Amino acid sequence: PTKEINMVPDMGKWKRSQAYADYIGFVLTLNEGVKRKKLTCEYEVSETVEKLLGLLDTLNNWIDETPPVDQPSRFGNQAFRTWYTKLDKNAEALVSALLPADKQAAVPEIAVYLKESVGNQTRIDYGTGHEAAFAAFLCCLCKVEVLGAGDQLALVFKVFDRYLQIMRKLQKTYRMEPAGSQGVWGLDDFQFLPFIWGSSQFVDHPTLEPRHFIDEKVINDNHQDYMFLECIKFINEMKTGPFAEHSNQLWNISAVPSWAKVNQGLIKMYKAECLEKFPVIQHFKFGSLLSIAPVNP
Repeated sequence: PTKEINMVPDMGKWKRSQAYADYIGFVLTLNEGVKRKKLTCEYEVSETVEKLLGLLDTLNNWIDETPPVDQPSRFGNQAFRTWYTKLDKNAEALVSALLPADKQAAVPEIAVYLKESVGNQTRIDYGTGHEAAFAAFLCCLCKVEVLGAGDQLALVFKVFDRYLQIMRKLQKTYRMEPAGSQGVWGLDDFQFLPFIWGSSQFVDHPTLEPRHFIDEKVINDNHQDYMFLECIKFINEMKTGPFAEHSNQLWNISAVPSWAKVNQGLIKMYKAECLEKFPVIQHFKFGSLLSIAPVNP
């Protein structure tokens, strides 16, 4: 896969591409799949999902084996580069283990998205573009048919949730900078998708409304069931001061009357703030699975 969006005018090519249609289709399919469901509900866990969780465990173990180093600057610990080098060297082998013999030709292409999904080795930062690469990685596994429709809940509730835990650990351990963050004007310094899928889980909830998600008791009692609350819990651990000041956009969202409206609003915002922003998409790579070719009209 290669970069195709090199200048702002190329953004039109992206929005018309098969890759854009496939990517947003994937996000929205999972959004429907998790609607009204708790993280703790029952669902099928396929062999491929088990293998993906094993892959994520490997990444997690490498963090434990690569402690931060002593350095003068507080942010961007250099040990992240050591950790990243392990992934860079082993990514193809890790992906190869997920695919049957007749699908091995797809390994180099799919491995690129895995490598792009954990942050930038040079800048030691992480943002929604890296998160998008992980969703693209999962999308590619669906396109080569090692994952299927029956894996939807496990993909969000097991695989993506585990990915988030590991990204939080990377961000904390190596003090990673937020990539292209809009500071208090952004939704979150690092993630976006769990807020979309997490708000979908809450649609038509009998008691918990958007106004409740900033309530500490609600968070503590329910975060094991709801991805949205896991995100809020992490923000509260990492930031000090009034919530309305450090997370203004989320504070505003808590005033929206229904979760269905929150969910629709976040999807619109994701398209506008992430998928249609040149600084995010310029790093996205296109190959045969996620193609820059225009959608057939």
